[in-house]
Amino acid sequence: MIFASDRFVLPLPPGHRFPMAKYARLRERVARVAAHLLREPDAATDAELARVHDAGYVDAVARGTLDARAQRRIGFRWSAAMAERSRRSAGATLAACRSALACGTGVTLAGGTHHAHRSHGEGYCVFNDAAVATRAMQAEGRARRVLVVDLDVHQGDGTAAIFAGDPDVVTLSVHGRQNFPFRKEASTIDIELDDGTGDDPYLATLAAALPRAIDRARPDLAIYLAGADPYAGDRLGRLALTKAGLADRDRCVLDRLSAQGIPVAIAMAGGYADDIDDIVDIHFATVALALERAGALAPMARAVAPA
Repeated sequence: MIFASDRFVLPLPPGHRFPMAKYARLRERVARVAAHLLREPDAATDAELARVHDAGYVDAVARGTLDARAQRRIGFRWSAAMAERSRRSAGATLAACRSALACGTGVTLAGGTHHAHRSHGEGYCVFNDAAVATRAMQAEGRARRVLVVDLDVHQGDGTAAIFAGDPDVVTLSVHGRQNFPFRKEASTIDIELDDGTGDDPYLATLAAALPRAIDRARPDLAIYLAGADPYAGDRLGRLALTKAGLADRDRCVLDRLSAQGIPVAIAMAGGYADDIDDIVDIHFATVALALERAGALAPMARAVAPA
């Protein structure tokens, strides 16, 4: 199943650099080839959020009592729509994990909010959806050991901090050495890349790191953050992958997990290209490949979903 919601779209002031329009455009693209798989996710509950986040922080987001500094750190001003979007995005990743454990693959057209820490948000991330979903799957007895494969161009610092010292959760982060966050946390496995890294060295690095992470995790479930921001045209990425290289990245991850029988939930994570169609192209290619691998979409179907 694919989880999407109109509530993923938050009205922003003119000139805001977050590409909020990508969510509606991506959903439209996906609906052309797989409308029958689209589902509206429930919002994450207080109890689900509180397994990861401090109760006071969850309450501040719900009630609108975040101070100005906390809102600036997140990058979005508080509103009821902002709070609902944040809960719904976390709920979508949770639903994608349940789908993955039921049938092998689940997808959310949002998620990847890996900069959210236990008691604060930052970098456009309010609640850490991968962490919320992981703790929910563990609490529900659906999965004990989880692997988070974070291929957003920015280190998943919030995820790393939340799961520090937890032997049942392995975090792999492949990210830009010189990029945000400038104070890195310690993931289980961190791979730092120099500015300008292109397809071949990136893919070689990933091909070496992924089996090591899987062997260490022995996971019941993988959560894959398939960021579009390693793209060469990304304003914030500083790497130099092509769209073809990003598709090869997705194949590397999904084929390896499939070969080892590991269910996977996929979140879109970041993407900040100047041309929003480039972001949507990359995200759509990830979704289409996942559906092909799950037998839910013929390889040629993507040809009927033009930008």
